[in-house]
Parts: sequence; C-alpha cells; structure tokens
Amino acid sequence: MKMNRRRFLTISAAFAATPALGHSHSWQGRAFGAEVAITLFGPDEAVQAALHRTQRIVREMEQRFSLFLPSSELVRLNRQGHLRPSAPLRRLFGLADTAHRMTGGLFDPTVQPVWRAMAAGDDPEGAFDLVGWGRLSFDMDRIRLAPGQALTFNGIAQGFATDAVADALARAGFQNALVNIGEYRATGGDWRLGVEDPQYGLLATRRLNRGAIATSSPLATPLGGGGHIVHPTRQPRWSTVSVEADSAAMADALSTALVLADMPLIRQVRQAAGVRRVTLVDWQGDLTSL
Repeated sequence: MKMNRRRFLTISAAFAATPALGHSHSWQGRAFGAEVAITLFGPDEAVQAALHRTQRIVREMEQRFSLFLPSSELVRLNRQGHLRPSAPLRRLFGLADTAHRMTGGLFDPTVQPVWRAMAAGDDPEGAFDLVGWGRLSFDMDRIRLAPGQALTFNGIAQGFATDAVADALARAGFQNALVNIGEYRATGGDWRLGVEDPQYGLLATRRLNRGAIATSSPLATPLGGGGHIVHPTRQPRWSTVSVEADSAAMADALSTALVLADMPLIRQVRQAAGVRRVTLVDWQGDLTSL
C-alpha cells in the first residue's frame, strides 16, 4: 500500500491546439489512490465518447491491480496465495519479470509485506525474509506465491494502466492526447513537463511526443524514518530518478528500481531497447542526464 502519490511530474505547458485539431478536452478523477487526468483534442462528440471509454478502462485496471479495493484481482491473489490470472494480469507479470531481470532484481513486487510492516510501525525484519520474486511461480494458468508472500504493483500498475488508455486512444485516432495515471504518456503532440524533486523543486523540463515518462522520489512519501521505496539489501542512492521510455509501464518500473541502483547498472539499463533517457538527482540536488 502507499499513502499518497510518489510521482513529481507536473505539466508546465501543453500542446497548442490548432483549428484542425479542435478544442482540448480533459477528464480528471482518481484511481489507484491518486489523481488521474486525460487530455485530448478533437470534435466534442468523438471526444466525449472516447473519454467515457477510457474511464471504463481505468476502472477495469483498478479492479485488477489496486491494493485499495478489497475485490481486486491483486488483493485476492495476496489473500489466497494463488490465482488463475486474467490476460491483463499475465501481461503485467511478464512486464514485471522483464523489469526484475533488467535491474538485477532491484525491481521486486514481493516487497509488500515489508511496506505493510513499516507503514504499521512494526519491525520489518521478518518481512524481509519473505521478499524474493524468484520464490513465486507463474504461467498462463496459475500464479502461486510462496508462503507469507504478498505483492504490490504500485511501481508498475499505474504505468500499465496509462499504456492501456493511451493505446486505446491511439487506436481511436487521437494522435494528440496526454494520459496521466500516475505516469505520463503522450500519443503525439508536443507536451512540456517539469521534473520536480521533493527537496529541490523544479529542476528540469522535458518534451514528450509519442512516449512516456515516470519519476520516482523515495522521500515523496516518508515511511518508517526513510522513504517508501524499500529493498532487503539496498538503500536509495538518488533523491529523484526520472525515466523516459516507449511505454509508461517500463518507465514506471525502471524509475522505481533505479532509485536503488549504482551508476554502472543505470548506464546498462539506459542502453536497453525502449529506454530513451534517464535523469538523476542526487542528494545534493545535482542533476545528471543519460
């Protein structure tokens, strides 16, 4: 679980509409315990229909992956310890496994027992023994957790939902849309976003066109005397990490994991297919862009 948003991305300037694109339309709401927003251009009737469809997608993603809904697929998996997964959950597991391997195990959704213990003010020592992505098993037919394990997809589910909405809008012909479900993805256009650090404020601006960006700051949500991004053997090395990538799901997962990473691993991840840029803010407020 998490208490509030960990992302510090703000729109500093939006795509400038032209008569051919029509007026801009926006929808704002809440999902995964955070604010969400969708902005797109087009004729009123087409836009309203598209916004209704995207809201249904957001709710469907929440019903599958949220830790805040007792009936969600993820909560049922954590409660039962095993589950026959839906197709979206299988896809999310595949992406999580890819991020786990890309980051040398730093991205690990099995940290949920640790997070839960720290949020309750309990000693997390015993919970650390439950962490280990390699201890669970999953295939097309069954997901099975090791005894005592529980998952959180708060480091990837919002990006996954962002991609689902952006892909649906692109298929419907909206080529100048910006989707924000905790992470940002643009289907086109020219969007400017500011990257903020919780200690040092606005440090950089980024232009987004047909891509995604996610930013993680461990101290955005204080937890147990430290930050909310936890790992059995690592402490956060960076105050803020921002990742630009082809997909919001991968930007989300990598920005979470790279907060814990040293520079050699970050450089290695930066060279991976689909990763466009990594921006790092150290504890002194110095910014590095790779």
